Formats: sequence, structure tokens, C-alpha cells
Amino acid sequence: MRSGIVLCLLLMFGCAQPPSPLGARLYVTNEMSGDLTIVDPEARRVIGRVALGKRPRGIVASPDGRLLYIALSGSPVGGPGVDESTLPPADRAADGIAVFDVAEGRVLRIIRGVSDPETVAVSPDGRTLYVASEDSGQLIVFDAASGGRRGAIPVGGEPEGVAVSPDGRLIYATSEEDNQVAVVDAGTLRVRAHIPVGERPRNAVFTPDGRRAFVPGESDGTIAAIDVASDRRIGLARLEGGNVRPMGVALSRDGRALFVTTGRGRRLLRIDPASLRLTGSVEVGDRPWGLALSGDGRFVFTANGPSNDVAMVDAASLRVLARFRAGDRPWGLAVVPMH
Repeated sequence: MRSGIVLCLLLMFGCAQPPSPLGARLYVTNEMSGDLTIVDPEARRVIGRVALGKRPRGIVASPDGRLLYIALSGSPVGGPGVDESTLPPADRAADGIAVFDVAEGRVLRIIRGVSDPETVAVSPDGRTLYVASEDSGQLIVFDAASGGRRGAIPVGGEPEGVAVSPDGRLIYATSEEDNQVAVVDAGTLRVRAHIPVGERPRNAVFTPDGRRAFVPGESDGTIAAIDVASDRRIGLARLEGGNVRPMGVALSRDGRALFVTTGRGRRLLRIDPASLRLTGSVEVGDRPWGLALSGDGRFVFTANGPSNDVAMVDAASLRVLARFRAGDRPWGLAVVPMH
């Protein structure tokens, strides 16, 4: 293995035609500069920057690719080891979800009613938004069309990652403080289970068939595997060999490759979801976090915060093909086909 990273397996467990990356656009949220970088992956160049607001982080496209939903936060930048009493007060007027029109290249409106949003997910039918409210410990639910608030569900301390099952029936919300995933029923908007995972879980992703899910634990360097039907953790793999901090996760459309960014580990990993064994890795930049795949799965993009750039990686060879200059501290990524 090129990186020298070894996966120690602690426990095993047992759509429409995807668009080509040609004619797609890559959208990058820049947390510290408060804007959106737009990249043409085919031409391999940056083609625009658009102002958004304070601390844009999580970003997701509507199912039809016409809108982007972007989490904006007026909370000061903190993190592990930071004395929050020394931070300036939060600017709650800056909190919200920006609705960005892809064709027009501008923010249409800001959905209010959520404090310190970090990530946002959208239901498969495009009608509902699920937002992690980090400071309130809640999952906030909105009507995507009207922006009306449908509910607020306590999901644990400092929720960060939000993922929706392929059938839209379940929402996973990861709790950094409680080291668990809250399983929310989309019909009742109630938590049906809490699943223990690794330490400081950052994100979650479902397999295309919705039978399994994977959750990275940043602090203990783990990948947890979950059986969705039974609400049970069935596997835990520990990443060893260097300062590996798994953060972002994404699955190929065929479900055969799990891609993981490693934060301070500077690398993108590729893991076999069936065995949780490492199949390759590549260095992509400083503290890679955000992660996205092209529509056909040929390319992987990573947002490298302190590097202020985005790496474009060949998914098969794990070779860095290009780098795109972003704004200050790129955080989230979304790939959207052009209409």
C-alpha cells in the first residue's frame, strides 16, 4: 500500500443514468471568505466566485440539480481545545440556509429559523430539507419550497453530519459529543434509535440499496458499518499508520468503493465497503474534508481547507489530475450537471 496506512479490522459484517462529468460544474463553499467558488472540471479551471454570507459550510444540490442549499452560520469559529468563553458573540442574523439558483448564478433567498447550521441534506423527492443545528443539538426540518419549518428533533450534542436513506424514510444525524448516530423516522419526525459509532463522528453515507451505512469517527480513526434495518452497528475498522482523522465519506454509485478524507492525515482513502479493507490512498492536500464524486464516478474531488484548493483525483488510479484554487478555507463540495 503506497501510503503505509493499514486497516485493522476489528469486526466484520457480514436511478437515473448518471451524468457525465463533462458539462458539469463543481461548487465549493469557502468557510472563511464567505463565498462560493465555481469550477468547470472539464476545462479544469475556476470560472466564478459568488458571495454567500458568513461561514458557508454544508452544501447539497436539489435532486433536479437546479438549486443548491448552503448552510450559513454566524457562530464564531471554534473547535476542539478552543476556550469558547474567549470567542466573540454569535451573529444569529447571519444564520440560515442559502437557496442558490444554479442557472442564474445567484442566491434567491435565505431560509431562516435555524441557529448555527453546519450541514444540510435534501429528501429524494426534493421537498424536504434536514439541517444539523450544531449549537442547539437538533435536527431542523424545513419545507424546501416554502422555507417553512416543519419540526425540530433533539439528536444529541453538536450534530454535524446529516444523511437521508435512498428511499427517503430515514435520516441519520451524527452527534460529535455523544459519539452516536440518531436514526430519525422521516414520517413521524421522531428518533427511533441511537447507534454508537466511533469518536467524534463527522458524517454518514448510505449504500445505494439502503441496506448499509458508514460513519467515520475522527478522533479514534475509525469507520463504523451499520445495518440499517436493525439499527445496529455491525462493523468497526480502525485506520492506523499516521495522523489519520476520517472526516468526509462518499460511496461510488455502484456501492463498491468507499472514499474517505482524512483531515490532518492529508490523504484520500479508498476502502472496500464489504470488507472495510483499504484498497488505496493518495495525498491530496492540507486537511482534506469535503468530498464529492463526479456523476459517472470517474473523478473524486476533495476540499483542502488550509491549502485553499480542491484536488481532482482519478477514482481508479488515485492519481491527482488537477488542483483548483478556491477561496479561504474550502469546506463543502457539490457536483451538478449542466441543464
